Amino acid sequence: MTAADAFIGRLDPDMCVVTAAARGERSGCLVGFASQCSLDPVRFVVWISRVNRTFRVARRAEVLAVHLLARDQYATAELFGGRTGDRTDKFRDVRWHEGYGGAVVLDDVQAWFVGRVVRRIDGGDHAGFVLDPVDDGAPAAAERPLLRLTGAHTIEAGHPAD
Repeated sequence: MTAADAFIGRLDPDMCVVTAAARGERSGCLVGFASQCSLDPVRFVVWISRVNRTFRVARRAEVLAVHLLARDQYATAELFGGRTGDRTDKFRDVRWHEGYGGAVVLDDVQAWFVGRVVRRIDGGDHAGFVLDPVDDGAPAAAERPLLRLTGAHTIEAGHPAD
């Protein structure tokens, strides 16, 4: 194990569900690589695996929606992380609505925002989508602890890593 592996292994990022819609298709996936990347203007980047169906939809989308899950929403995380949209309509069993720019916004999440894609970045086996937040929301319910990587590590990916 390298020092970089040890460093990365100590991180415990929040897990997000990223959804995309373009040309009549919609898709979504569980993402562990995401963060704010600029203060002024505010920008946020999500990294999506190139072998993921969501990447194929997202590269044609003008906006993406990013959702935070509570720790007790493991089933939603498993749906978006453990199943591939190539074989499963992930939106059939969740409540969602169409948001700004045609974005697919999940209703039962801790918080969400829709971001206009301002740049796409090559990151190796993942591509970064830099987002300009244009709409956001959170339910009126009390905040619950967020789902982090350590709470989602048992989800078996719905597609191979490469």
